[in-house]
Amino acid sequence: LLERAGIPIAAPSANISGRPSPTTAEDVYNDMKGRISYILDAGPCTIGVESTVVEVHDDKVIILRPGGITKAQLENVVATVEYDTALVNAATKPKAPGMKYTHYAPDAPMTVVVGSPEAIACTFKELSEGIEGPIGCLVSRETYDLIKGNTDFMCHCFGHHGDALALGHDFYKSLLHFNENHVTLILAEGVDDDGFGVAIMNRMEKASSHHIIYK
Repeated sequence: LLERAGIPIAAPSANISGRPSPTTAEDVYNDMKGRISYILDAGPCTIGVESTVVEVHDDKVIILRPGGITKAQLENVVATVEYDTALVNAATKPKAPGMKYTHYAPDAPMTVVVGSPEAIACTFKELSEGIEGPIGCLVSRETYDLIKGNTDFMCHCFGHHGDALALGHDFYKSLLHFNENHVTLILAEGVDDDGFGVAIMNRMEKASSHHIIYK
């Protein structure tokens, strides 16, 4: 579209605010059918989470919303890069879109657990006790190997433990899959809060309404 237009284009995101973001043309159709006339399908998103939003000053860049471009990458071209205080202080009013309220949330309540595969598997089993209905689990292959015998778990494996890029690629896709299957609870494996993991944990925090357990 940009190549054919030959001019700058400003447009809203292809999703309804407050829901998990679509990362494929099919997901866009399911979210927006009846509201839009056309969909241009260029294949699934490669990164899987929204863009990095920054505020630029003469001598520094402030990250308002972490995304696909990390702080370290920005530091390759800018001397001073900082995170907006709203990212660490809930009392501070955020400036970036999608940061002002609970966003990206699935239909079912969600809890994120960060730790070793063994600690995550143990915590998942504890959190699932007494829960009726299917439980959606977004996990690494290592954690899956520890919980795959539980018939109540509907598992989506994103890749290897700690792989933030793989988790980001599959994050919204898994939430939409769990919505379609009407799970009663979502348990998700988080990653370290550094590099691209900052963006992933930011989305997980919002999707889970800040229900994050560190083990």
